[in-house]
Order: sequence, then C-alpha cells, then structure tokens
Amino acid sequence: MSGHSHWAGIKHKKALIDNKRGKLWSKLSKAIIIAARSGGGDPAMNLRLRYAIDDAKSVSMPKENITRAIKKGIGEIEGGSLDEVFYEGYGPCGVAILCEILTDNRNRTAPEIRNLFERNGGKLGATGCVAWMFDRKGLIVVPKDAIDEDTLIELALEAGADDVQVGTDSYEILSAVDVFSNVSAAIDKANLKTDLCKIAQIPKEMLEIDVDNARKVLKLLNQLDEHDDVQNVSANLNVPDEIMEEIGSE
Repeated sequence: MSGHSHWAGIKHKKALIDNKRGKLWSKLSKAIIIAARSGGGDPAMNLRLRYAIDDAKSVSMPKENITRAIKKGIGEIEGGSLDEVFYEGYGPCGVAILCEILTDNRNRTAPEIRNLFERNGGKLGATGCVAWMFDRKGLIVVPKDAIDEDTLIELALEAGADDVQVGTDSYEILSAVDVFSNVSAAIDKANLKTDLCKIAQIPKEMLEIDVDNARKVLKLLNQLDEHDDVQNVSANLNVPDEIMEEIGSE
C-alpha cells in the first residue's frame, strides 16, 4: 500500500470496531446531512450525497437511519444544524495533519481538537498552515487480485483518471474531482471490488520519519479520528511497513 492511502487503509480496518461503538454510523449520518443540505435529497442529482449513502451502506447502516439523515439535511425534520470546518496542524516531526470536521458547536470542538494535538506532541495551527500541502482528489483503491495492472490502467485512464499507482497489495487510482464520478462509474461497470472510493485530501509530498516517531503520529491520528466530530483525517506521513502490519493486526 503506497502513501496516499496508508491512513485511509488503517481506518478501513478499524471500521467494524468503530461501527460496534456506534461512532461510525454517527459520523456517516453527519456526512449525509451535510450532503443533502448542500445539494438536495436526491442522490441521482447529488453526487456527494450518493457517495455518502454508499459509504453508509458499505458498513450496513440501516435504511431508516439514512432516510432520517437525508430528511434532517433538507429540513423536513430537526437536527441538521452542522458546520463544516477544517482544522490544521502539525504532529511529531512536523507531519502535516488536516482534519475535516462536522460540528454543531465550534466552541466545544476547537479546544477538544487542540487538546488532542498538544497531548500527543503536536500543535493546532492557523487556517491554511498545511492545507496547501494537499490536493483534493478522487481516490479509488482496488485490490491487486481483482484485476491485472495493464487492464486497470487502460480502464482508469480512458475514464479520465490522472494516475494509477501500484502498491504492494493494491492499486490506487487518482483523479480530478470533476471526473471522479466517471472513473467510479467505470470501476462499477467493470464489477471491480474496491477497498476505498472517495474524495480525499492527497498529500503533494510524503514525509519519511523513523519508526518510533511514526508510532507517535499514528497515535495522534487515531485519537483525532475517534473524535465524534472528525469526519476525515489526512496526513503526509509515509508509514513504515512494520507499523502498518502492527496496526492492521490490532
């Protein structure tokens, strides 16, 4: 697995655990609310909502929960008052960290996120301090055993993808946001299994650090990701394979 999806891959392995704690469904509900509020309640006309619903279905979120979140988003029932915020900062060794937040109370969320950074050897920064280090792109991760490399590259590039990167056990397809739906549709049409399919913040350059500091950064990322208001965490950390194996077995 190459650097772009290291943390995404770790979170994917944690999904079932988070689901049992009830946290994942809560986060997915917030994502559906925001998507419906910004683009309407019809997933056929609102790609952001469609992707949010797909994420919810992938972890067996009940249909009634999805419907209720959509209704909150379009104002049919109360509970859709959420703000989208980006919090940015640095972890140990200067690792850049970008947190996508959905909150109903910024005055509560900001000090809690700041405290998580400081307790783990990091520092919450000003708006824009690390955002420039990331590009917003479509990211699709396909297992290597699903398709051969040449076929996938041809399929993805014809659909408009920018690049296909080959990892140890998966392929990463990167695309501009405006063609992500085309690339995703091409993957679906080919009946390919995906480990990840989303709009993500992709680091422009990866930071290499030693194993001990990587462990510290991963602890911070994990605690940020477990916060109820944090939807996504992105970092420019290139995680050593031995740490990935340890995290994957937990």
